[in-house]
Amino acid sequence: MTDFYSTLGVDRSADPETIKRAYRKLAAQHHPDRGGDTNRFQEIQAAYDTLSDPEKKSQYDNPQPQGFQFHFSQGGFPGGIDSIFEQHFGRNPFGFFGQKPQRNRNINLQTEISLEDAFHGKDIIANVRLPSGKEQVIEIRIPRGVDNGTTMRVSGLGDDSIPGIPRGDVHLTISIAGHSQFVRNGDDLITFVEIDCIEAMLGCKKEIKTINGSTIEISIKPGTQPGQILNVPRYGMPNIHNNQAMGNLLIETKILIPSNISEYNRNLLKQLKL
Repeated sequence: MTDFYSTLGVDRSADPETIKRAYRKLAAQHHPDRGGDTNRFQEIQAAYDTLSDPEKKSQYDNPQPQGFQFHFSQGGFPGGIDSIFEQHFGRNPFGFFGQKPQRNRNINLQTEISLEDAFHGKDIIANVRLPSGKEQVIEIRIPRGVDNGTTMRVSGLGDDSIPGIPRGDVHLTISIAGHSQFVRNGDDLITFVEIDCIEAMLGCKKEIKTINGSTIEISIKPGTQPGQILNVPRYGMPNIHNNQAMGNLLIETKILIPSNISEYNRNLLKQLKL
């Protein structure tokens, strides 16, 4: 029989907090998504499931001799006793003694990430308290290019309240925080560049910071109009289904018109108009 205390690397006298800390450390270290061994991870999970539950821990620490046991088939008691109780007492939603549903419940989680996180992808490690009262470390890899409102499913790590049936899933809904510089439109990013009237007439060069932190130089052509869009290919967001496909960076021009002009400059402008 596996020694759950040895599995978690704690003494038999360890308190619940020590057991929890040991579990979190080992679960994060041996998680399959981080290259860990699946069997080892399952052993760690099984050890914690037992030692974190006071009743299971007590039974594990003080095993009792096995007495008489009833064995039930999936159909219920032998001889149709389910039907007999149903005739006399009515059928409850779970059947006699609670016929089990096909699977445990799902757990719905939410998280907010930055637009930069959506660009690069992000690993999230969450400590989740299950409906059964147990705590579990869940690691989720948010892929590059994830969009606002995307719900990711992690199978088999949800509720485990009812033994003997598959666990539920974890559903993580992702929201992306607003950005001070970029507006997202699908895989494209929209930003703005401010130029003055002279720059719009004569043309100029401007530096633009991209979502990946780099800086690019763009050329503003002479005669650029307000609201004109410059398209810089492949500087938008990665496509979630194909990270080699990148959206565009769309740069809208904003022309700044000065509100206070000196008399000297005003006369110069009048001469140019003539």
